[in-house]
Amino acid sequence: MRLNTLSDMKRGWFVGDFEPSLLRTDDAEIGVKRYIAGDYELAHFHKIATEITVIITGEVEMNGVKYYPDDIITIEPGEATDFRALTDAVTVVVKHPGVLDDKYQVS
Repeated sequence: MRLNTLSDMKRGWFVGDFEPSLLRTDDAEIGVKRYIAGDYELAHFHKIATEITVIITGEVEMNGVKYYPDDIITIEPGEATDFRALTDAVTVVVKHPGVLDDKYQVS
């Protein structure tokens, strides 16, 4: 067995075609993301990948819709969303396939 911690990873991402990674693959990317209330990410979309976000703790808002623990949000390719942490929050994000350079900011 090996032991790693999320703090060893880059911004919570631990599976994907990047370093460091516990499983280097371009099949998917998986990360645990931690947010402080008020954190905000500008709207973006993926041309190829589907992104699935699971709210583990806290309350967040995406495109003006509030989400709560146990909500699972699926964002299809071409669909844009922003992200705001309304409270401290933890999410798990799965991106499939794990395509590098597939993040496009909405202007």
